[in-house]
Amino acid sequence: MELDQDYRALRVETLSTRLGSIDAVASRVGGEPAAWEIREVGDGNLNLVFIVSGSLGIVVVKQALPYVRMVGESWPLPTYRAHFEYYALVRQAKRAPGIAPEVYYFDKPQALFVMEYLHPHTILRRKLIAGERVAQLGDTIGQFCARTAFRGSELSLSSPEKKQDVGLFSGNVAIPAITESLVFTDPYYAAEMNHHTPELSPVVDELRRNARLKAKVQRLLMKFTANTETMLHGDLHAGSIMATDTDVRVIDPEFSQYGPMAFDLGMAVANFLMAYFSQPAHRQESELESYQTWILEVIEACFTSFDDEFRHLWQTERTGILFPKALFEEQGNSADDACDALLDEIRLDALAYCGIEMHRRVLSLAHNADFEEIEDTALRAKLEARNVLMGQALIMEPEAAREVSALIELAQTYNRQDIL
Repeated sequence: MELDQDYRALRVETLSTRLGSIDAVASRVGGEPAAWEIREVGDGNLNLVFIVSGSLGIVVVKQALPYVRMVGESWPLPTYRAHFEYYALVRQAKRAPGIAPEVYYFDKPQALFVMEYLHPHTILRRKLIAGERVAQLGDTIGQFCARTAFRGSELSLSSPEKKQDVGLFSGNVAIPAITESLVFTDPYYAAEMNHHTPELSPVVDELRRNARLKAKVQRLLMKFTANTETMLHGDLHAGSIMATDTDVRVIDPEFSQYGPMAFDLGMAVANFLMAYFSQPAHRQESELESYQTWILEVIEACFTSFDDEFRHLWQTERTGILFPKALFEEQGNSADDACDALLDEIRLDALAYCGIEMHRRVLSLAHNADFEEIEDTALRAKLEARNVLMGQALIMEPEAAREVSALIELAQTYNRQDIL
């Protein structure tokens, strides 16, 4: 898609003039637009983000740039990704109420939207690095993944509604291509923009020689590209979650597309595991075991709440063309076994996707601050090695970690290993 001829990137100096006459913005911010306090806060990889404050309130303005911000104009990227982020936010608000931010205004030609300011929420990754705890974190993320997975699928949607939505999101071709390369392909060879901690090289070299592993990853990529089970968030990591001590919200679904039900769950759990493995660099010894135990409890709650919520929706909202009650309950049959089998399949795929995400965040382009902010590179590599090898185990044999207790035990085992 070509850039709209009227598109102009926002700047702090011009934002109030350009948005001050829009009632959906002005009525929430209040006061004279010239008096608004405007701060650019975008620290992500792709977009411009501003916080706009006035006499009545605060909003967030987000605009897509026509390139990847972390790389620059040498990597062009269509601004239409903002359209799909808006479409995703609207659907998430219906499918998982109260977790996604509310959108107040959308300007398609300018690839921008204005949305709810989440306060006093902060980025979850910063809280995990700082050793802060969030009540009901695992429960909320598990429920979010279950609700969006179920309600975005033909377990809930009518066939025409689902196919129309798949057709809509199929226009978002540039963003999925990033996932397909950066997540599934680049970590496993010397891609141009890859980088990793130098001391990790022996582990990386061995990983990239593992043909069976790469074949399994490519099979999972086939599932990802060919499967349109449900609408995904597509990039559900600890930087796409904001939280207080008691409230959890999910933001930034610009990587949204239709794909496998297991993908978002696997991505979220991977980021909790990376937070777990990085903790020895961030915690005092007296606090380490307790905080790592809490992170493992978050992972357990994530899986448990996903299963519980999915089963609840299976019983109460199974109105689509899949597993219709006419074939089961209305003929005196239980559909519980079918639900259990589907959940088992989702669990195994989620664990494998989890392992892939654990690899890409230390071997591909966009790294996690959990590891990247560890200044001692020898220590960083040691902790990353534990993460990489557990990721490999999850890809190669997800069945071994099918039970959450086995997954927790596996994480504890790798956490004790001195690989480098």
